[in-house]
Amino acid sequence: MQVKRIVANIASPDTAKAAAFYRDVLGLDIMMDHGWIVTFGNDVKMSVQLSIASQGGAGTPVPDLSIEVDDIAAAETRMRAAGIDLEYGPVDEEWGVRRFFVRDPFGRLVNVLAHKA
Repeated sequence: MQVKRIVANIASPDTAKAAAFYRDVLGLDIMMDHGWIVTFGNDVKMSVQLSIASQGGAGTPVPDLSIEVDDIAAAETRMRAAGIDLEYGPVDEEWGVRRFFVRDPFGRLVNVLAHKA
């Protein structure tokens, strides 16, 4: 047996609010929409990962989601343009990432990061 995919599920009575954040700001596509569930994603092949953490690194809280992007400066610009406050960072962490934390429309803490070259 091999795990093929891991999907993060966020409970919300208003799935339409997710599009403004996950599609419009982060640039994900709507892969499936049944009204009661909307799945965002893209066609990029990703490795399967599941992190279990006692803290979020650098003394931060454990984020609900971590989203790696190819251009962290552009992600920050899009968040600020959308009026989304950064709760942490942006900061270059000692383990080789630049990141910041924001809250999605449902209050989930999201770690947006890029690995430094």
